[in-house]
Amino acid sequence: MAGSLLTAAGVVAGCSSEADNVVTLYYALEQYVPHIVATCNEEANGEYQIVHRQLPRDADGQREQMVRRLAAGDTDLDLLGLDVTWVPEFAEAKWLAEWTGEDKASVEEDTLEVPLKTATWDGKLYAAPMNTNVQLLWYDKSLTPEPPKTWEEMIEMSRDLKAQGKPYQILYTGAQYEGLVVAFNSLVNSAGGQVLSDDGTEVTLDDKARRALEIMRQMVDEGLNSPSLSNAQEQQVVDSFSPGDSQAAFQINWPFVYAATRDAKSPRFENLAWTTYPGVGDNPGRVTVGGFNIAVSAYSEKKDLAFKAARCLRQAKNQKYAAICGGVPPTLESLYKDEEPIAPCDGDTSGKRQSMVDAYPMRDDILKSLKTAAVRPLTPVYQNLSTVTSKILSPPGSIDPQATLEELREELNNAVQSQGVLP
Repeated sequence: MAGSLLTAAGVVAGCSSEADNVVTLYYALEQYVPHIVATCNEEANGEYQIVHRQLPRDADGQREQMVRRLAAGDTDLDLLGLDVTWVPEFAEAKWLAEWTGEDKASVEEDTLEVPLKTATWDGKLYAAPMNTNVQLLWYDKSLTPEPPKTWEEMIEMSRDLKAQGKPYQILYTGAQYEGLVVAFNSLVNSAGGQVLSDDGTEVTLDDKARRALEIMRQMVDEGLNSPSLSNAQEQQVVDSFSPGDSQAAFQINWPFVYAATRDAKSPRFENLAWTTYPGVGDNPGRVTVGGFNIAVSAYSEKKDLAFKAARCLRQAKNQKYAAICGGVPPTLESLYKDEEPIAPCDGDTSGKRQSMVDAYPMRDDILKSLKTAAVRPLTPVYQNLSTVTSKILSPPGSIDPQATLEELREELNNAVQSQGVLP
């Protein structure tokens, strides 16, 4: 099935008969991409023609297809859509062209510091942030008019609500996948720690990580999570929060919660509120940043055109369109204050014009979170690290803080010491 997606504009991936001005874009099958590709092609006025090679929606499928082709030195790949965790791996494998000079300066201008960090490896810029994301704390203001500022406060509120027979559950992504790794990373950083050293060479899990593990286990022991915690991914979390008879009071989730709850005509939408990710103890919350970057393949035979096309794809008006019509927050700080509406999104027959104010009522909290956000551990072997972490932490009810901490230290150290690109 995945192979069938590698076609676009009637051209089969891997063909060597491309016109000299064709730039191939390998990017996830997202609804906003055709619009921004068409916009850039029109602006290029024949200098280049971007052809979108549609990759699967799931991250594993995207990475697998690009890894196989890049490992073979495939020159058909010009532009690559990369999850924020992939840049170190692809750069270390020498698959990415470095951004330098005017190209680099254009990326750095107005781009938020933390998203920019995800595009950097070993002191060099290897990609340009296309979009970003952070999780927020969503809550029912009829239950808790004043939201908690820390995990300890949230647990206490949950405990009190439960004793009163009111909705009380704290929902987060507890299934054995990347969402559980993100949950752990955010907790560790919000406790004042981090998983790896800044250069990605040393495991730095300490008593702050132990505190994160204690919180995860405490919620299970006190019955403050949903019984479906160990199977919960992002969509299951919002689905569990939305029903009128939901037992949830809080959820940690991405900004799509607002539109999803509204569009589902949830009776809880009227009281839906949000705030920044809670801290741990005296430490401020530091939520894990998400998003996508765009890179130029080292094997591209049209690098000059590819850099021009990439700069166009991530320009302000295209990031704004992707944010409003595709639900992916921008990486450019100025857009969070932009109040100018855009034309109706492609496929929207209502004729409705929306601005960032309309689409992102939570934009101030997103921006505030982005300025203090934590990145996932920057290492060429992140895939291995993620797999190991999610396996050890699943299910959260099996966590033994000290024993789990020691196991994580040992297994993550083994992961960091491994070499090469993972299959």
